[in-house]
Amino acid sequence: MTGEAPWLIVGLGNPGPQYAGNRHNVGAMVIDRMARDAGTSLRAHKAGALAASIRLAGQPVVIATPTSYMNESGGPVAGLMRFFKAPLERLIVVHDELDIEFATLRLKRSGGEGGHNGLKSISKSVGSKDYLRVRVGIGRPPGRMDPAAYVLKNFTATERAELEFLVPEAAEAAELLTVKPLNDVQNVVHAR
Repeated sequence: MTGEAPWLIVGLGNPGPQYAGNRHNVGAMVIDRMARDAGTSLRAHKAGALAASIRLAGQPVVIATPTSYMNESGGPVAGLMRFFKAPLERLIVVHDELDIEFATLRLKRSGGEGGHNGLKSISKSVGSKDYLRVRVGIGRPPGRMDPAAYVLKNFTATERAELEFLVPEAAEAAELLTVKPLNDVQNVVHAR
């Protein structure tokens, strides 16, 4: 491996099997998929995450999911950045997004966190909001359901069928961000 700084792709979620199928865990689902596609498995890392070093399009990439709860994601992300010497401009965070229709992907760099406690924690810990995000739409809760309760509910059977396509698309979007400028990737992904 050359001295090239790696990309760090982090998928957000909560630890433990009881959360595995939650809407809030779609970011972690994407990282699991990337690990499977790369023929590797995530291993415990001292930064407080499960991580694996892979190569995507010939580049070094670290894929990871924090083993902390969502609202404490920042510490593990900052720890991984320090350990792997991944610069802020090579940080990609994959997360669920209430304000985007289910099964829709949106990409952006920086901006607000939209009430997402995982993003707030990361921005605070890395000292900046200026990182790439793969925002996976989970839609708004039905009726008067509390958004905090909604994100901790499992995807419905219908939604799970859609995830079979959505999760690989989100993985592909994250990979594209490692080789192309954001605008180019947005043009491809947002057109779908």
